[in-house]
Amino acid sequence: MTTLYDKVREDLLEKIRTGAYPEGETIPSEPELAQIYGVSRATIRQALQILSDEGYVEKRRRRGTIVTKPKVDQSFTLEVSSFEDAMRTEGRLPRTNVILFRAEIASEEVARKLGLSGKDKVYKLVRLRYVDDQPNVFVESYVPCAPYPGLDGYDFNEESLYAAMDACGEPVASARRRFEAIRAEGAATTLLDVEAGDPLILFHTIGYDAAGRPVEYSIARYRGASNSFEISVTR
Repeated sequence: MTTLYDKVREDLLEKIRTGAYPEGETIPSEPELAQIYGVSRATIRQALQILSDEGYVEKRRRRGTIVTKPKVDQSFTLEVSSFEDAMRTEGRLPRTNVILFRAEIASEEVARKLGLSGKDKVYKLVRLRYVDDQPNVFVESYVPCAPYPGLDGYDFNEESLYAAMDACGEPVASARRRFEAIRAEGAATTLLDVEAGDPLILFHTIGYDAAGRPVEYSIARYRGASNSFEISVTR
């Protein structure tokens, strides 16, 4: 039996697909929709949650519920490539905002991941990365200073980290990634424009050069509602 919230969802989805509610625009509020459809706000909330889970709408702080673009298909789980190259391949417009870039003594965790001593220095690069002008991923990257002289001469608002590493030293030839679902909290909520508790996908990545030496460690938080990830396995 079709429920009331299923009927509301189907009608809202039809309006999204036909352009009655265009991409990027705010749809009517829960009270307004409840009045339009003659149902309770709880029913509207269920319908909107399903549409959000399916990637058609997204709740935004101070804006309400907006119609979203299709999810970003992230191909870096299949190959080693730069964010810029991957997004342009998808026909998307990437943009980067550098929050912090400096050389510092490696923390215990970073030193362990990169096989460094407690006195070795690393470049710490913190970026907020956008896709089609929407914040998509908040990422911290660490690269050992010694093998990459001159890396501090690059503007990573404009340059790819992997391209700069190629020019300064050994390129990243392979990577190992671990990912998990987490809830948004702290600074990530503001930077990624999500609510506290919203789903994020957390990636820990170690990049290796052709000799198998770890040369990059990154921690990336992706908006869960905006991204999809493909995994390829063989037998």
